[in-house]
Amino acid sequence: MEKKKLYQLKSEANLIDPILKIGKNGITDTLIEELNKQIKAKKLVKVRVLKSAEEGKDLKAIAEKIASATRSTLIEVRGRIMVLYR
Repeated sequence: MEKKKLYQLKSEANLIDPILKIGKNGITDTLIEELNKQIKAKKLVKVRVLKSAEEGKDLKAIAEKIASATRSTLIEVRGRIMVLYR
């Protein structure tokens, strides 16, 4: 992805709120299905990983796993929030 598009998506992401939260159940099929619906509808989404998430130790790995499962592009991981785009 080109830098200009990446910066544009990051700035758009600042204006939206997280739509899903990953909690103690972690990454489930239901979560992936819902995330696919949201990405299809909105193109750009934010996801928050709660501290109670078992897999919450390596946030970058979680983000990459979710991006590949939803066939989306990981735009950024900032703190416990990831931004995905398709």
